[in-house]
Amino acid sequence: MGRHQFLIFRLFSLAGLMPVGAYVVIHLMTNASVLGGPATFQAQVDRIHSLGMLLPFVEWTFIFLPILFHAAVGFYIISGGLPNVGSYPYSGNVRYTLQRATGMLAIAFILFHLWQLHYLGKALGGGAFNAEHASSSTAVALNPVLMKIIYIIGTLSVVYHLSNGLWTFGITWGIWTSEGAQRRAGYVCAAFGILLATVGMGALYGMSTVNVPQAKVIEDRMQEAREMLDGQVAVGMPKAETPISQPPKKN
Repeated sequence: MGRHQFLIFRLFSLAGLMPVGAYVVIHLMTNASVLGGPATFQAQVDRIHSLGMLLPFVEWTFIFLPILFHAAVGFYIISGGLPNVGSYPYSGNVRYTLQRATGMLAIAFILFHLWQLHYLGKALGGGAFNAEHASSSTAVALNPVLMKIIYIIGTLSVVYHLSNGLWTFGITWGIWTSEGAQRRAGYVCAAFGILLATVGMGALYGMSTVNVPQAKVIEDRMQEAREMLDGQVAVGMPKAETPISQPPKKN
């Protein structure tokens, strides 16, 4: 760390924005598609899972390992500093403290989220998410009031950490250096955070309004359609929606 601290801190800052930050935006937007109905959300999940055996590689390369790196360096930075908001209650110090507090909340929430819904959590009694029944399985998992509270706090912590981290990213990389530029960037980052928080809360609201029995019927029909299409493609048959021409009848 001593010899390569500058490079490590730059990579830490970059990883927080790309790919981790970009993934957070995509993930929340995908989840918010449930507002369009179970079929819309299921279609988004099917598109992701169409990667098949490549999906774990993509997850570890572009999501899990960057998050682990960002979290490890973040905890190293936190261990070397103490909050001083009580002595110096300036806005910069408040943001500094909140950034570190939300970082710790965010990593705890991500680990809980992985355990509860991701297939990696099945070995420990979690993994409640079913990719073939995306809306209904998620709605059931998030139904308890405690789960809703955890996800609201966790989502808002992640959003604040990302939006404020975007502002500090610009300072770290010399994108906005003057006081005026930093102030204007602060407004933009705040607007981005409010918008992303709205998307995240919309996703949670959408999951809370899912009619589980009805969603299961829709998901089963979509699964049957996928299986039918896969079977037709496997044997070289035309798709179901393609009319099959019939030979002319003889008089």
